Amino acid sequence: MSEHHADTEVVEQETSEHPLDPELLARREAALAQVLKFGDPVLKSRASEVTEFADHLGEDVARMVAIMRDGMGIGLAATQVGILRRILVFQAGADAEPTALINPRLEWLSEELALAEEGCLSLPRVSVDVERPLFARISGLDTSGEPLTIEASGLEARVLQHEIDHLDGVLILDRTSRDQRRGALRALREGGTYSPPVEPDPGAEDGAGEEAQATPAEA
Repeated sequence: MSEHHADTEVVEQETSEHPLDPELLARREAALAQVLKFGDPVLKSRASEVTEFADHLGEDVARMVAIMRDGMGIGLAATQVGILRRILVFQAGADAEPTALINPRLEWLSEELALAEEGCLSLPRVSVDVERPLFARISGLDTSGEPLTIEASGLEARVLQHEIDHLDGVLILDRTSRDQRRGALRALREGGTYSPPVEPDPGAEDGAGEEAQATPAEA
């Protein structure tokens, strides 16, 4: 039942082995500066239904897609950029086209669950384990107001559930275990980092297994 993906929203990070190009890093920082961070009350607010499909909707979607791409994310909810409307964008894969979904609804969720590590553009340097249905059917509207249904699985299903949670004022901290929530909150308060503990390797010797368990997983 357990599967681990890259962070749901953060899919690329700078590392000492593979530093980001300075121009890309500058664009990422500029994009993330537009994203509301943990503690902002808007992130705990439920977004309202979109009722008008005017030009400004397309402008909002275009801005969200740009922030998502420059921020190296694979999903973004309107509430994360201060827009209290039920709009999300996602791009679950480097070769996928970005898609906007207006007034999304979870029509069906599978009984089969998967546990995976998720990060969030609104929770810098923090990731936690979240269990979600592996398959999902989501309906909504496109930017023209036409009906749109998505049969999603794996990472795409996870991203969509994550973004719909945002539109309902729900964060990954509300979906994880008490211990991981406590560790993540401490990191957010202190400006540190947090990721779930590494599971011990059953095949490793006792000493090695204990060391692996004590070392945080890469986020």
